[in-house]
Amino acid sequence: MKVAVYYNNNDIRIEERPVPKIGHREILVRIMASGICGSDVMEWYRIKTAPRGLGHEVAGFVEEAGAEGRRFKKGDRVFLTHHVPCLTCRWCLKGLQTSCETLHATNFDPGGFAQFVRVPEINVERGTLLLPDSVSFEEASFIEPLACVVRGFRLARFTPPENVLVLGSGIAGILSIALAHSLGAGRIMATDINKHRLLLAKKFGAERVFEAQEDLPSRIAEANDGRLAEFVAVTTGAPEAFLQALQCVDRGGKVLFFAPAKPGAQIAFPLFEFWKNGASLTSSYGAAGKDLADALELIRHKRMSVQAMISHRLSLSEVQEGFKMVAEAGQSLKVIFEPQKI
Repeated sequence: MKVAVYYNNNDIRIEERPVPKIGHREILVRIMASGICGSDVMEWYRIKTAPRGLGHEVAGFVEEAGAEGRRFKKGDRVFLTHHVPCLTCRWCLKGLQTSCETLHATNFDPGGFAQFVRVPEINVERGTLLLPDSVSFEEASFIEPLACVVRGFRLARFTPPENVLVLGSGIAGILSIALAHSLGAGRIMATDINKHRLLLAKKFGAERVFEAQEDLPSRIAEANDGRLAEFVAVTTGAPEAFLQALQCVDRGGKVLFFAPAKPGAQIAFPLFEFWKNGASLTSSYGAAGKDLADALELIRHKRMSVQAMISHRLSLSEVQEGFKMVAEAGQSLKVIFEPQKI
């Protein structure tokens, strides 16, 4: 089978490997759609484990089911997630599944940028969902990234009809805008440094958009009846955006730190103003079972038009081009690979 192997952002090779052998309680999945996540092109994050297979936003057909497998059979249409929790540790028992050590250690083999993946037993049990016929493989590839946004909004206690400011209008930002709109947010505002992405933000639900370099607190207040934002989601790793979030959140508001910054990045935290204003800060990483199920339901019921977010569909042999598009953050929004096309 063909596998895209990551060495660095500018060196991704199509290699030939044997189709993985599965165990008695594992499944083999023929990957039909695999999305590039923004984290896939974070070279500072990925390079330390290279060379490796990447790709975790995937869906496909069950090609083979182990002899002792009971949940899935050959031909089933499924979504997979790569990271799954143990459900028994102290973090899981407190509802903090994405802090679970097992979740950070699990994965499928060799990664979603491949024609086939072997799904370990724990992932079969806790990270594989049967797809309704009404959900396409392309739509299903959005379940994992949307679930991450769903979890962030839940942990940060988003409460409609709060007004929303999304800092960064890449795919995580667009999903955040669309989710806020779907959940009944009040006024939705968004920023970016890319004018094309500001147009996309308006397309998917933002009422007002601003260039990130503007005097955001003043512009937010002008656009929002003199008030700052009740709910701010930071979906870019730019340190400046984290500081902007603290400057733009209303008294008693909520800030969700969704995107990671590079290790060592720091901001000058306005401690007095933060204390005085009574805002709350929440960080969020990844997704777990309930988040994935909720994301699937949002997609199944067409509450969000995720298919319209796809900007490019590429064959596996075009993987290097896809990484370049996502890393440059120009005209692309969501890039989907079709691994069965070479």
